Amino acid sequence: MRKRMQPHIMCGVGDVGKYVLLPGDPRRVEKISEFFDENTKVADYRGFVTHTGNVGDIRVSACSTGIGCPSAAIVVEELSRIGAKTFIRVGTTGSLQTNIDTGDIVIATAAVRADGASRTYMPTEGPAVADFRVTRALLEAARKSQRKVHLGPVVTSDAFYGDIENLKRWSKVNMLAVEMECSVIFTLATLKKLEAGAILAVDGNPILGVGKGEFEPGDKTGELDERVTDAIKEEIRIAIEAVRTLENDSKSHRK
Repeated sequence: MRKRMQPHIMCGVGDVGKYVLLPGDPRRVEKISEFFDENTKVADYRGFVTHTGNVGDIRVSACSTGIGCPSAAIVVEELSRIGAKTFIRVGTTGSLQTNIDTGDIVIATAAVRADGASRTYMPTEGPAVADFRVTRALLEAARKSQRKVHLGPVVTSDAFYGDIENLKRWSKVNMLAVEMECSVIFTLATLKKLEAGAILAVDGNPILGVGKGEFEPGDKTGELDERVTDAIKEEIRIAIEAVRTLENDSKSHRK
């Protein structure tokens, strides 16, 4: 029988591991794969870049989701059809709290579903919650970090621009940060009985007008800020360590 390919990520059964790290930015896939012991570029199609490799004896993949929940949903749907079981979003986020600074790290426990895509899968009353086992593994791995790590709920929004008043409202009820993919990743994982978590590098604060926005050539703001690039490297390290923890935990339960 011929290998059947997924139409958007251009991968088939055998191309990806059980564990998949999900950055938004295609270029971050290569950064993640540098943490693998060995890796292969499996696919690069329509902005969805996939690398697969090994972390010790664990097969791990990284696949970009692009920006927003619609494309993230496509990636999770297609990856789940070819054997992926555990997803960790490795992304960036804008702080909604004054005590969460650029270069800090947020581990998301849940996401406000202020997006449209997740509502096609689940009624608005349904929660988008990160898997406890994945979240615990991320938190354990983060304990070794020298960076400030925050644990709690985030907001997933479809609108990068023009949503300031809503963000102020979510800030007042103590949502930690805003990003654009977690809610649909968590929702799909729940529906499909998979595992999903998220770790996010803080690249600014939209309410304060700090971070990602217009800049002069050569300026280092947003994701170009050295604090953010260092935080991205650290969140990748944490995610890889969490995968090791999850696999070891699975092996001990199988004995």
